[in-house]
Amino acid sequence: MYSRLLEPPKRSFFLFGPRGTGKTAWLQQRLPDALTFDLLHADVFHRFSAAPQRLREAIPDDHSGWVVVDEVQRVPDLLDEVHSLIERRKLRFALTGSSARKLRRGGANLLAGRARTLHMHPLTALELGRDFDLPRALRYGTLPFACTTDEPTAYLREEVLQEGLVRSLATFSRFLEAASFSQGAPLNMAAVARDSAVSAKLAESHFVLLEDLLLATRVQVFTRRAKRRMVSHPKFYYFDCGVYRTLRPRGPLDAESEIDGPALETLFLANVRAVNDALDLGYQIHYWRTAAGAEVDFVLYGERGLLAFEIKRATRVRDDDLAPLQAFAEEYPMAKRFLLHTGKERRHQAGVEIAPLTDALRRLDVLLRDGKL
Repeated sequence: MYSRLLEPPKRSFFLFGPRGTGKTAWLQQRLPDALTFDLLHADVFHRFSAAPQRLREAIPDDHSGWVVVDEVQRVPDLLDEVHSLIERRKLRFALTGSSARKLRRGGANLLAGRARTLHMHPLTALELGRDFDLPRALRYGTLPFACTTDEPTAYLREEVLQEGLVRSLATFSRFLEAASFSQGAPLNMAAVARDSAVSAKLAESHFVLLEDLLLATRVQVFTRRAKRRMVSHPKFYYFDCGVYRTLRPRGPLDAESEIDGPALETLFLANVRAVNDALDLGYQIHYWRTAAGAEVDFVLYGERGLLAFEIKRATRVRDDDLAPLQAFAEEYPMAKRFLLHTGKERRHQAGVEIAPLTDALRRLDVLLRDGKL
């Protein structure tokens, strides 16, 4: 099992992340002596959903260690009992779930600040170490099961089907495929709705569902002190490039770059989100695109500084590949700029650090913390 960057805090915490990211395995490794209740088990689910107070009765009076409740969003009323046990018995809880917003929308007790919130993402290049292989990661993604099998499953369809959150799986499957064409691109809701043969309102609700289950994210445009007219639509990404490639239809008219380009961006974004969360670096993640079409793939903004990244599928960097970062520098001269590619070349040019993507991913903690490779 791979060692994760995430460290458990000393007090109670929520751990959110899509199923399959390794939450349970991480807890078993880091809290091996914890008393565990898994709500994916039918008997446990039925016992606590019928009477949440049974949690109190199920914890021995002399127990003073950690208590783990897996998939707590399945029985949100348990959080009232957890709150009481933290207050009265000073117990520490690790509460996993596949959606923080799903709990908030249901009006669940989120423990009034008595628990930290952590996030689990797909495996990073830092965590995979020597096992990280860029072509394999782009093909299969970096969910733990994808790193140990040659046959990753159609993950999203199974996840949503298990949750029972859509009326028509066939309609939702069409939507998932239509949305895959928007991967790494400004989101055009009307086009996705048209391609999936649903209303724009239903398409929006499906996008919200994916976000609620932490299966996708929208990256907003960076507009702070913008001097140029900017686009307003966010970019859309499935959370893992293997999931994206599973959903993305391909045929004889599809160029490899049309699929591999968004997959590269997805892999980079997944690594950035994981490292940013695990190390609590505090960056907000954006992209930059002017109305005239100049675009920088990712912009990270926070107390540590302003970082701009272009991700290129090419193995060789041309001078005109630097143009978007140079345009960005005209508005934000303080920004540190990076162009990451799939080749081996490494150099500085026009204020831009040019480096292999693999090198950057393997040193992403240093890159985000110190702003240099």
